Amino acid sequence: MTPTVEVSVQTAIAPVPTEITAISPAQWQIWFNQWLEKTQPVFKLPAVNHYALTLRLCDDAQIQQLNRQYRQQDCPTDVLAFATLDNAFPDAIAPESECTEFELGDIIVSLPTAQAQAQAHDHFLNQEVIWLVSHGFLHLLGWDHPDAAQLRQMLQQQDQLLRQIQIAPPSWANYDKL
Repeated sequence: MTPTVEVSVQTAIAPVPTEITAISPAQWQIWFNQWLEKTQPVFKLPAVNHYALTLRLCDDAQIQQLNRQYRQQDCPTDVLAFATLDNAFPDAIAPESECTEFELGDIIVSLPTAQAQAQAHDHFLNQEVIWLVSHGFLHLLGWDHPDAAQLRQMLQQQDQLLRQIQIAPPSWANYDKL
């Protein structure tokens, strides 16, 4: 049986731009399931039937508070990801465990920051948000980017995730200049 991802979408900002509300929770779920299928062979996830995560769309003040509290950076950011486990899931669930669901964690996106970035790079807000969410998803799976080479690899992986769901990656991505 192929594992699935259940997504809880929360909005903590009003009004939410129409191009974002047009992405239904069911559509997010489809995309996360496609991304899981693509990334599962690469990451050693706990062997369960069902994964869950929360996607929260918020404003700059809310993400700044989280950034200050958990990363000691007192400024807004575009995306934060809080993985259930800090490491890449080694022995997270024992093979003999009867656990059938695993919580991957939370992805938080600031819509005002995403909007500013989309305008600065001349692409659509929904494209920027999906790009940021794919970045958060990779963090939930244990990916990190402590140096330019690993950041380049992560951004290339994000491009692949977007292409998999027929979304064009942002045109500004130039990994040779990182």
